[in-house]
Amino acid sequence: MSAIDFGDPATIAFLTDALTAAGVEGLEISRPDGQIRIVISGEGAARISVPAATPRASDSAAVVVKAPLAGHFCAEHPGTAVAPQTLPRSISDADVLGFIRVGHMLLPLRAGHSGVLTRLLAEPDTLVGFGDPLFEIELPS
Repeated sequence: MSAIDFGDPATIAFLTDALTAAGVEGLEISRPDGQIRIVISGEGAARISVPAATPRASDSAAVVVKAPLAGHFCAEHPGTAVAPQTLPRSISDADVLGFIRVGHMLLPLRAGHSGVLTRLLAEPDTLVGFGDPLFEIELPS
């Protein structure tokens, strides 16, 4: 059995048509050689992304916090009226950096590392997939 070529536009068009016909809102497939996400965003409109690997300097002491599952990324708790914090800022490993919303559930995203939060790598309220980069933290040297 051969692997499906997700770089083939005809394959992507076929998958998009099949998802639309089935009433499915999206599909994400991750393999060691890449990832594809198709999101049906309206009547007949689809958004397709093939995320590239996040470039990082070889001597960089930074880590990337990635999405632990697919869902909508929230940089702030949706129930708070707190103004977004500016970057860069110091954080501890237990700090909650944001949330992944799946339906009515919110999964907190903990930093997991102490350091300086330098970059937000995903747009708030966008659909993210498993392993998508969300934050970059510079580790203390």
